[in-house]
Amino acid sequence: MVSQKTQEKYAELALRTGINLQKGQALMINAPLEGADFTKIVARKAYEFGAKDVHINWVDDELTLLKYENAPDEVIEDFPEWRVKLHDTFAEEGAAVLHIRSTNPDLLQNIDPSRVAKANKAAAEAMVNFRNYTMNDKIPWSIISIPSGDWAQKIFPDKSKEDAVESLWEAIVSIVRVDQDDPIAAWDQHNATLKTARQVLNEKNYQKLIFKAPGTDLEMELPQGHIWKGGSAEAETGVTFNPNIPTEEVFTMPHKYGVNGTVASTKPLNYGGSLIDNFSLTFKDGKVVDFKAETGEEVLKHLLDSDEGAGRLGEIALVPDESPISQSGLIFYNTLFDENASCHIALGKAYPTNLENGSEMSAEELDKHGVNDSLIHVDFMIGSAEMDIDGIKADGTTEAVFRNGTWALNVKGE
Repeated sequence: MVSQKTQEKYAELALRTGINLQKGQALMINAPLEGADFTKIVARKAYEFGAKDVHINWVDDELTLLKYENAPDEVIEDFPEWRVKLHDTFAEEGAAVLHIRSTNPDLLQNIDPSRVAKANKAAAEAMVNFRNYTMNDKIPWSIISIPSGDWAQKIFPDKSKEDAVESLWEAIVSIVRVDQDDPIAAWDQHNATLKTARQVLNEKNYQKLIFKAPGTDLEMELPQGHIWKGGSAEAETGVTFNPNIPTEEVFTMPHKYGVNGTVASTKPLNYGGSLIDNFSLTFKDGKVVDFKAETGEEVLKHLLDSDEGAGRLGEIALVPDESPISQSGLIFYNTLFDENASCHIALGKAYPTNLENGSEMSAEELDKHGVNDSLIHVDFMIGSAEMDIDGIKADGTTEAVFRNGTWALNVKGE
């Protein structure tokens, strides 16, 4: 097991760089029961940093599975009002929210996908207000991951559970830069690099992006006034935070009606405890009109049927193949990590902050600008060392953005 000191450095990174906890601010943590020891370190550090309250919502894979196996449909399809009020109350008071993830990717593989889809939809509908706080950066929030036994053995199947957990800890510690003398300073530098990349793309102001790779030939229109973001974000209070640790992406939104062609996945997608793998989607005027998957096709169907916006795109993110996660050679079966190894796109809701003045617009105004809305936001990976991307400017000229999976633009400010 990694040392107590290393776990404390990771906790401090989550609190300082992740949510940038302020003195007198409340903190809500969603955490796995299996990670209780680490979560207690985070809570103790939070109080040391001046948190006025630390509330933890515990989750447990075994209990989740038992519920899906035994509870009647009316329970599965109901999201309790008290949970909604709990989250809304913390958000309205300006709390920070930290998600600590370590779910078994195969947890619900034997559960009827329709039951999982109904539960996910009920939760999404109930949590619309809370999601508005996070997706509009009204409050600081962040997602990190720690190992669990089942997840670790999915990545390292030939190792004992104990050795697999140790190996996954080592991989995570390296990828999130906690192995460096000053992880927070390292993240400051990394955020500056991502800021330069997004500034270059914002200056380019491409009208369209063209993606080509094995199984992928996709044309994507970008809305007028789109904004590239990446790395750190800024809450309404002016506090800077990092929504994802790790993160290697710069991202914006596609036009909801302007996506055409076919795109193929390059890594498995863990959605709601089930894996979808080796799948492709075909778009016409922004809408998925055909799909197929070697694994999890029924799960993919339910995902696309979540609501009207689930079959359209809400995000495009660019990640060079030389990212530390890609170079680790590991498939994590965890979107937080796998999406930062590869260019990816997201089905469902777009971040309003990816459009000029988007966070101040009504739903009708956002729709007029081509901003997709949905109950879901699900990232999946499309990038590889074989990915080429071209950008088309307003005057019709075309230039290389990516070649062979890496930047063809000078995004380092050199």
